[in-house]
This record gives sequence, structure tokens and C-alpha cells, in this order.
Amino acid sequence: MTTAFLGPRGTFSEEAALLRTDDEGLVPFASFPALVSAVETGLADEAVLPIENSLEGPVSTTLDLLIHETALRIRGELVVPVRHFLITRPGVKLEEIRVVTSHPQPFGQCRRFLDRCLPGVEQVAALSTSGAVREVAEGTENDRAAIGTRRAAELYGGVILARDIQDARQNVTRFVVLAPEDAPPTGDDKTSLAFRIRENVPGALHAILSEFAAENIQLTKIESRPTKGRLGDYVFLIDLEGHREDERIARVLDRVTAASSMVKIFGSYPRFPLESLRESLETPQPLD
Repeated sequence: MTTAFLGPRGTFSEEAALLRTDDEGLVPFASFPALVSAVETGLADEAVLPIENSLEGPVSTTLDLLIHETALRIRGELVVPVRHFLITRPGVKLEEIRVVTSHPQPFGQCRRFLDRCLPGVEQVAALSTSGAVREVAEGTENDRAAIGTRRAAELYGGVILARDIQDARQNVTRFVVLAPEDAPPTGDDKTSLAFRIRENVPGALHAILSEFAAENIQLTKIESRPTKGRLGDYVFLIDLEGHREDERIARVLDRVTAASSMVKIFGSYPRFPLESLRESLETPQPLD
């Protein structure tokens, strides 16, 4: 099994991909569209793409690829805790640090730690967290630190000076696994789909959502994306509990298809055990 992920090595995307395969099965690519093309052309068996973050919300690039550009199906979902580490060269002390580098996003997610422990330190943006860690670990300056993953520190020889420096311990990123086919039923599944209403009139969206309520189907997420056509036209995206082959799910999907101008089923896949992950996030995580 080969799994494509958004490189470089040492990112959260690689952490997610390692939940699907071992080190030898990893295939890095430079963009989300490249990940999709890799699976479509047989360069990889599957691809792991981030689809939402618990703080930042949906990843629009992944959603637009699913809606408009690919027939690949969602075969699985993964949820990865966002743990940030302060990483330096060996022997560097906190009081020596004058510059911190990382991808721009971790700066906002680690604001409390930076304000309290590194006040006034210059913050320099990098293209990726792993790139920042590599630059610091392989550099020669002892006044620089990076914010990145434990995996990046291991790969590039960095030293973890401080762990779990993120403000929100519950911060997680959800990834989807894209493949030519989705997963068979397991009895504990989710289904993701998109649809457009036929006419933008009062009650049109309510009528479709009522079909799920009539079958007592739990919706776990609903959001909208522009159709990339006329202003005011939207595609609605839904995640629901159950597999598309389940009798009542198939029955309601038939009715929704009849009432919509477009329905695209992204796939059915085993539900990630989010409850157990939430419990583990309540307590500090060890370095090992």
C-alpha cells in the first residue's frame, strides 16, 4: 500500500499518512491537486488530505477538489491532534533564543506560550513547519528555534525544548483518505455527500433536510460552498451517520436525488473513534 501525502516530511499530513502505511509506503507531493492526480494515475494507492481543523474550520481546497475535480471516493477518515513543539539545535537554552520560525498558522495557535515564555522574540514565517525545523536543526545559529512536530525533530536532528506549546489542547485536524473506491459497510460508518437544490425558494433546503429527519438519520456536519458559478448559488455538503448501502440510507438518498439538481456521494467509510481521542487529549501527552 502506498499513501500520498502533502510534503515535505515531518508535517501533520505525514503523521496522518503514517496511520495508513509504514515509512516505505509514503509518497510526498507538493500540492493537493497533485495528491489527487497521483491516485487517479496509479502513482499511489490512496491519498491523505486535510479536510477540516477544529479551530480554523473547513479546508476549502480539499472540498473544491471533491466537488468539482475528481471521482475519487473517501475510503477513510483520520483525526490527528495538533501538538506543537519548540525545537532547537542541541545545547540551545531558552534565554538564548532571539528568533522563532514556523509556518504562519502555529504562531497564532501558540500565542500564549510565545507571549509568556518568549516575549519580544522575532517571528519569521516559513513555507512549512518541517522546513522551519530542518533549517534550525541543520543550521549553525544558536539563537533560533522552530515550532514544529515531534516527527520533524526526529527526522532532522532537532532537540525538543518545550512540548505541547499550543494554546488549545483539543485542537485537531481531520483528514480524509481518497481512493478509487470507498469502504464496505462495517456497522459504524459515515457517508459524505454534496447536493444542490433545484430552485432557490423558501423551504427548498428544509425539504431536503427533512428527508433525513424522517428516516431518523443523524447529520454530523452541514456546510456550503460556492458553485463557482453565479453569485448566490451554493453546493451543500453533509456528513451523516451510516453507510450508503444501508437500506434506510439508500432509501433517503434516492429521495434526495429526486429532489435535487445535483447529488454527488463522496463515499462511505468507517467512523473515526473520536470519543477515545478526546479522552486522551484531556491529559498531557508524553514525549515518547
